[in-house]
Amino acid sequence: MANQQGSFGAGSDVGSDKTCARMVEMTDTGLRYRGHGVAESRGSRKGVIVELDKAVAAIQKAVEAAEDTAGAAVEHALVGIGGAHVRGMNSHGGISLGTRPREIGRDEIKQAVERARAIPLPLDREILHLLPQEFILDGQAGVHDPLGMMAARLEVRVHIVTAATSATQNVITAVNKAGVHVDDTVFEPLAAADSVLRNDEREMGVCLADVGAGSTELIVFLQGAVAFTGVIPVGGDHFTSDLSVGMCTPLAEAEKIKKAYGNAIVTLIPEGNEVEVPSVGDRPCRLLPQRMVAEILEPRARELFEMMRETLRHSGMFDVCVAGIVLGGGASRLPGIFDVAESVLRRPVRLSWPTPLAKMPASLAEPEYATVLGMVNYGQRARIARGYQEDRWGSKLKALLVGKGA
Repeated sequence: MANQQGSFGAGSDVGSDKTCARMVEMTDTGLRYRGHGVAESRGSRKGVIVELDKAVAAIQKAVEAAEDTAGAAVEHALVGIGGAHVRGMNSHGGISLGTRPREIGRDEIKQAVERARAIPLPLDREILHLLPQEFILDGQAGVHDPLGMMAARLEVRVHIVTAATSATQNVITAVNKAGVHVDDTVFEPLAAADSVLRNDEREMGVCLADVGAGSTELIVFLQGAVAFTGVIPVGGDHFTSDLSVGMCTPLAEAEKIKKAYGNAIVTLIPEGNEVEVPSVGDRPCRLLPQRMVAEILEPRARELFEMMRETLRHSGMFDVCVAGIVLGGGASRLPGIFDVAESVLRRPVRLSWPTPLAKMPASLAEPEYATVLGMVNYGQRARIARGYQEDRWGSKLKALLVGKGA
């Protein structure tokens, strides 16, 4: 490589539509883009692996293309986990430090957090993240870092993200079979937040909604901490399926029609516009009104945001999202979807434009790539926080980040 002073990391977004691998250089001044590869996804549906060999092949193809551009090999991985099987919950725990206040050390903090995580889980589920929200010292809440402070009792509120063990292990297995060792796992919206959310939004209260192919993943931040995570089982594939059935056309053709002529608002399409629609089997193509496309897509869009509204209300999070909703994922690019979101949610809505990396092509700074870009940032922060040494990462590329696409 031209610069042997930095170490390298890669991100791979594995979704139902495409698999994108991206490589970056980790330098003293920050992250710099080095290359990427894209392959058509196979074997993944709704955030889970359904055909292992096809998923492995897609990962290998994207990674190899990125390796060719970057001129280095991927050996280690940070794997993204998403899909309808992911669930979040809040918990609380604490420890007594004695009758008199004493200084709080790292061991005491760890013990309090472990008490908070001591909740019963089904055998088929595992914890992805244990995210502290706030610490409470002798009844005084709102403490972010109690290290070195004095108290007689230390309590902590945490948010716990869990996932189906089998779904997680299948993703890890696919990456391993692609020749890459998995170091850790991360809930994808948590990583995406690193590249798209601003500090003031996190403080005021904001919901990031990643509208992927098979599901829509939610994460709410309040006062800088994760307050809620959840998944709605509706995504871009459902829009495509509706078109396929409603217009009696193959799924692949319905996807093309959605991208070329789709709109979530019927009245935004001029009357008289027509679309050539391929038929199923050997039947000839037909000319149908373009408004018919929107008439099919608009109800699904409204359903998605109505489900989002009710999910946030049920969890008590709807009213705290003062900074509004941030939409990410490839399905969020559907024209008119913002109008529907603001109409249903009655909240300000914006698109999740990720912060670009140095030397990165402008075409990659798009909402559909927010997750993989965020995972690069997440991996870098974890590397620094955990005190990774250069001999762990080396001077060559040894990191892969695998997440859900749209």
